[in-house]
Amino acid sequence: MTTTTYGIAVIPGDGIGQEVTPAALEVLDAAARRHGVAFTRTTYDWSCATYLREGAMMPPDGLDRLRGHDAIFLGAVGAPGVPDHVSLWGLLIPIRRAFRQYVNLRPVRVFEGVPSPLRGVRAGEVDLVVVRENTEGEYSEIGGRLNRGFPDEMAVQEAVFTRPGVTRIVDYAFTLAGTRRGRLTSATKSNGIVHTLPFWDEIVAERAAAYPGVTWDQEHIDALCAKLVLDPARFDVIVGSNLFGDILSDLAAAVAGSIGIAPSANLNPERDFPSMFEPVHGSAPDIAGRGVADPIGAIWSAAMMLEHLGHPRPAAEIVEAVAAVLATTDTRTPDLGGSATTSEFTEAVLSRL
Repeated sequence: MTTTTYGIAVIPGDGIGQEVTPAALEVLDAAARRHGVAFTRTTYDWSCATYLREGAMMPPDGLDRLRGHDAIFLGAVGAPGVPDHVSLWGLLIPIRRAFRQYVNLRPVRVFEGVPSPLRGVRAGEVDLVVVRENTEGEYSEIGGRLNRGFPDEMAVQEAVFTRPGVTRIVDYAFTLAGTRRGRLTSATKSNGIVHTLPFWDEIVAERAAAYPGVTWDQEHIDALCAKLVLDPARFDVIVGSNLFGDILSDLAAAVAGSIGIAPSANLNPERDFPSMFEPVHGSAPDIAGRGVADPIGAIWSAAMMLEHLGHPRPAAEIVEAVAAVLATTDTRTPDLGGSATTSEFTEAVLSRL
C-alpha cells in the first residue's frame, strides 16, 4: 500500500487542549494508517502561558511557520489571568483571517447513548450543520473606545458585511445542503438591524436561484434559537453571520447533550492556505489537569481534518467508532454522566477501530 503523508501543525494550547489533543491524534493515526495515510507533526507551544512569559500568544513569524503545513490542529485557547480578547485575537483569529478560513463548519448530532436535555429528542433525529461566516461580520476590527475613564466614555464596534464575503459563505451553505437533505435555513435579524442583515437577506435570495434543488427559508435569530430548542430535528443546514453562527452552534451542541462532543473546522475551501480544526469546548480551566476532559470534540475534529484532506472513509470510521462506544458501552466522561477518564474513553474508541 502506498502511503500518503501530510504535514500538520499542532497547537495544543491551553487547559484541556493539552489533554484532548494527544487523544485525538492517537485516534487519527490509528484510523489513517489502515488506509495508507500518515502524518508528520510539528508542535507549537503557543498558549496563554506563552503570552504571560513572552508578551505574545505566538511569535511574530508564527503565521509564516504555519503557512507551509497541510492543516492545523488546535486544542483550545484561553486561561484565567489572560483576557479572552487578548488570547483569541493573539492566536485564533489571526490564523482564521490570514489563511482565509472563511467557513466555520460545526456539525451537530444526537448520538445513541447520549441523552439530549430536551424532552422527546431521540438519537438519529437531530443531524444538522451550522455554517458560520468566519472572517468578517460582527467580529470586525473597526471601532474603538473614546473618553476612557470619563462619565461619557463610549465604545463603538462596526459590523462589516461585504458582498464577496456573504456570497461565498451562502454558496458554500447551499452547496452543502444539496449534498445532505436539501434544506437551508438562513439566520437573520433584518427586522431590527436595518442595514447589514437586509443586505444579507438580499444576497441569500439572489444566490438561492442557483440552487433549485435546495429548499430554503430564513428565521430571525431570536425565533430561530427558540425553534432550535423546541424542534431541532427540523433543521438540516443553518447559515449565519459570524456572531449568529457562533451562538447557534454552541446552543445546538448543548441540545446534542454536551458542548464537549462538538467539533469544528475553519476552512479555506479553495485550499490556498491550510485549514484549521478544533473542538468547540474551549480550555475548561475548571477541570484542566484532572484527566477527565471529553475527547469526543477533538476526535471528531480530527475526523473532519481527514475528510478535508480527501480521505472520507477513515474519517467516517472514526465517527462510527465514537458512536459505537456511546451506543454499546457505558464508557462516558463526567460531562456525559460517566466516570471514565480521557484516556479510558480514547482506548475504547481505539478498540473499536
